[in-house]
Amino acid sequence: QVQLAETGGGLVQAGGSLRLSCAAPGRTFSTHARGWFRQAPGKEREFVAAVSWGGAITYYADPVKGRFTISRDNAKNTVYLQMNSLKSEDTAVYYCAAGPRVATSGAEYTSWGQGTQVTVSS
Repeated sequence: QVQLAETGGGLVQAGGSLRLSCAAPGRTFSTHARGWFRQAPGKEREFVAAVSWGGAITYYADPVKGRFTISRDNAKNTVYLQMNSLKSEDTAVYYCAAGPRVATSGAEYTSWGQGTQVTVSS
């Protein structure tokens, strides 16, 4: 498994921005697709965004289209989630994941980080 570590979460006002990062310390994941998922209190985990191993293919959940951007830097073993125009409903723990193919289902991912809290105040 690939070990992943998310950073960049925090408290932000509605309308603000945050950038999450997900690194794979000591490991390369340039051949892995990467995804971001989130889980709000009392809700199931949901897909947010995904990027193929080469970066050419990206998927976004409808609620974040046009506001969030996923990108990756394989030289740094890091994937990013730029979140703009944040809303209170974006409040959740955000998880990054790695897997053999780009997908919107969490079942397709084999490695997960511990998560980082994002709180958007209205």
